Amino acid sequence: MSLSLLAAAAHGESTPAWAMLAYLAAGVFFILALRGLSSPASSRAGNRNGMIGMAIALVTTLVTHDIANIVEIGIAIFLGGIIGVTIARRIAMTAMPELVAGFHSLVGLAAVVVGLAAWLNPGAFGILDASDQILLPSRIELGLGIAIGAITFSGSVIAFLKLSGRMSGNAILLPGRHIINLGTLAGILGIIGYYAVAPEGGAGEGWQVIAITALAFAIGFLLIIPIGGADMPVVVSMLNSYSGWAAAAMGFTLGNSAMIITGALVGSSGAILSYIMCRAMNRSFISVIAGGFGADDSAAGAAGGGEQRPYKTGSAEDAAFMLEQAEKVIIIPGYGMAVAQAQHALREMTDVLEEKGVEVKFAIHPVAGRMPGHMNVLLAEASVDYDKVFELEDINSEFSQCDVAFIIGANDVVNPAAKTDKSSPIYGMPVFDVDKAKQVFFIKRSMGGVGYAGVDNDVFYMNQTTMLLSDAKKMVEEIVKALD
Repeated sequence: MSLSLLAAAAHGESTPAWAMLAYLAAGVFFILALRGLSSPASSRAGNRNGMIGMAIALVTTLVTHDIANIVEIGIAIFLGGIIGVTIARRIAMTAMPELVAGFHSLVGLAAVVVGLAAWLNPGAFGILDASDQILLPSRIELGLGIAIGAITFSGSVIAFLKLSGRMSGNAILLPGRHIINLGTLAGILGIIGYYAVAPEGGAGEGWQVIAITALAFAIGFLLIIPIGGADMPVVVSMLNSYSGWAAAAMGFTLGNSAMIITGALVGSSGAILSYIMCRAMNRSFISVIAGGFGADDSAAGAAGGGEQRPYKTGSAEDAAFMLEQAEKVIIIPGYGMAVAQAQHALREMTDVLEEKGVEVKFAIHPVAGRMPGHMNVLLAEASVDYDKVFELEDINSEFSQCDVAFIIGANDVVNPAAKTDKSSPIYGMPVFDVDKAKQVFFIKRSMGGVGYAGVDNDVFYMNQTTMLLSDAKKMVEEIVKALD
């Protein structure tokens, strides 16, 4: 039982036994949802379980609430539903990463609003003691809830701006950022501690809450700005974790065990996913979540450029001839495939090649795209069989026996600079060993652009590489026609 529930019990309030059982059932469905989302094959069942759990929690909360008018709640749900449905119908698959970041910001902002509402009207939340002062446990909950929510909001706003191209995806390194970040975080924790024990009333009442809110908003910006494009998928995952902890904090303030359970599940699963992704990228977990702590300042500005190097170009007919002659083809999709919406044409090409006796596999990098699982979602949408899709550690050793590495819209995840150039912002990130393949076809719109990390790619200029300079969807469709 949470501290807020204990406070409510002290005031003669209690949650009905049936409601607690309903919240427990909702928690079980949420756990089943997370289990289902661990694999593309069970993701639909996972989503379904999550929807059932949320429906149970929502209905139970509506029945047992005693703060807001049910009509007001209904109006809010209706308006929010209309906005959500409209956004979901209009959003492009390529915009999903920034949409997720945007939704995370709303969760964080909601936590801040709830915390401020409880601070301004504690009687309505049942968190006053006999002397009409906010309870000590509730002050700690308020401070932490507002701080986590504000960090989630401002950090998610920066992630949204970077992912949507409204802000540079490069790391923006402020001088003395480590000291600033650590000092700000220490200040937030110190003020929360002071607010917990300080008597209320008198001049300057409540300045602590205002200071906590302002500093937390600031640290959210400061933590995400120094993180470069190559690490943004980890940031999205970490912000998902923050939004979960923010929801849990709201649950403590509202005395709602379902929100505490749900928030803790989302928070812990997001943190675990972030840790797994950092290990897969050979990144320090603490470094990423601390805003590039320990990053080499000189590496952040490294980018491609300089003298134009020679490269080979080819046509769809060239690619079709080599593909149908191959015994084994490994396809590496990236964000460019998502932009071009080429996944369906790619699935059609795979089907044609398999009819001709070619073995086709898909190689998915942990940070392909701009959020965790981005490529998996696109391939699942195109009905690509799950048993053809492999993670980096499971397929990287097969490139030396591969006849054709077919790169479509990827860049940083196949860039050998990650293994050789210590000045590169992607140095240390595991990449696919496409240089070991006998033939490489690289679909790219033009030679003028570089990957999200802003680094030139030596794969473009290898002897076995043929550049297919075109829109990804158009090029794959032309290859399919040539194969027929």
